[in-house]
Amino acid sequence: MYERREITPQERLEQTQYCEKIKARLAGRPHYALVDTYGCQQNESDSEILRGWLTQCGYEITDDVDRADLVAVNTCAVREHAEKRVLGNVGALGHNKAKNPELIVCVGGCMTQQPTVREKIKRSYRVVDLVFGPHEVWQFPELLWRTMERQGRRGDRGRLIAAQPSEGVVAEGLPRQRDSAVKAWLAIMNGCDNFCSYCIVPYVRGRERSRRPADILAEARRLVEAGYKDITLLGQNVNSYGKGLKEDIDFPGLLAQMDAIPGDYVLRFMTSHPKDATEALFRVMGASEHCAHHIHLPLQSGSDRILKEMNRHYDRAKYLEKVALARRYMPDLVLTTDIIVGFPGETEADFADTLSLVEEVRYDAMFTFIYSPRPGTPAAEMPDPVSRAEKQVWFDQLLDTANRISGEKHAAYVGRTCRVLVDGETGQAPYNLSSRTKGGRLVHLAGDPALVGRFVQAKITDSTTWALYGEVVG
Repeated sequence: MYERREITPQERLEQTQYCEKIKARLAGRPHYALVDTYGCQQNESDSEILRGWLTQCGYEITDDVDRADLVAVNTCAVREHAEKRVLGNVGALGHNKAKNPELIVCVGGCMTQQPTVREKIKRSYRVVDLVFGPHEVWQFPELLWRTMERQGRRGDRGRLIAAQPSEGVVAEGLPRQRDSAVKAWLAIMNGCDNFCSYCIVPYVRGRERSRRPADILAEARRLVEAGYKDITLLGQNVNSYGKGLKEDIDFPGLLAQMDAIPGDYVLRFMTSHPKDATEALFRVMGASEHCAHHIHLPLQSGSDRILKEMNRHYDRAKYLEKVALARRYMPDLVLTTDIIVGFPGETEADFADTLSLVEEVRYDAMFTFIYSPRPGTPAAEMPDPVSRAEKQVWFDQLLDTANRISGEKHAAYVGRTCRVLVDGETGQAPYNLSSRTKGGRLVHLAGDPALVGRFVQAKITDSTTWALYGEVVG
């Protein structure tokens, strides 16, 4: 485990001073910045901090790449497809740089923590001016200033490659520009100690380090006071929260303290590792006033043999015990999961085990993926004799099963009245509003946009595999 290192007030002040220097440099005309985000909710949270820094530096945030004077790409390393898409979009920025030679292109996030990717960017993507990792987000103003100072130099001296191994940094008090006035991300920890054999996250996000409970609770109170109605706690494995802290606290304890904050809001969290999901957690969730009765509990495989190869530290029976326990405390539980199809060495019999478990559990929704090898992980070195075509057949079968079960579960909502939070507009008639049940089910509504940010009663009138439809009744 990395030793925690909290940034000091002096270090925060220094970054603010770099913001002022950049702001002075940009004076004279408006400058625009675009932050392009890929991957998980933790990346979305990091991008809120990047936008916060950029705003303090004097930039206005834009979604128009042709208008941008700075583009920051926050990348994901979990799957190969995402990596290829990111690099393709970064390469396309060459056209923008040809029109605007002063355009600054920054690439950050998990992809850049991989030495092979950094070398690829350095060798083949001359459009990039700054490369930084997720551990450098707290010092982005300094890195941006140093990049500006290098502009105009020839060759690699004009570029800054700053991604470094994690030092267990915990940074409090950073600026943040949120996407929504209704929903908010609240990171409680970062990193992962699990080292699942297929996963790159511990290598790019570093080892687990938790924020102090007092800092989390203070941020949660500010969010509730500011009117946020849907707060999601983030961590690669929230269930292991508390390790390495001086305070004697675990995740159920933190959740209970957060639930005590007065106000009308919903509290969510992700993601949970089944090996660390405890009866204490389910008990707190079941008794909570604010906690959503939803848990995302990644299965990955229903085969004991494959689970062992994945280094998941539970088996099929233990997983099913957890599901039964959670449903005992929350009979209305909404349960979602992740499943990987075609892990190296997986056989048709292993896949059949996964399919039978899915039929037994009957998830409300599933996120399914065909295995994607990540260089540097143990699984990437394992023999993988099954063809992509055969894996695709399994995947399609799993997807059909998941869609059927989800459709059946959604159909059961029709005729019921649910309390939902209206969280946005869809831009599509007649169902122009989006909302969520406390369990996280998407409900499309027809109604006045003034309802956004409010809890309402919705009668469910129709359903599809992916969503519910309803009318506001109170």
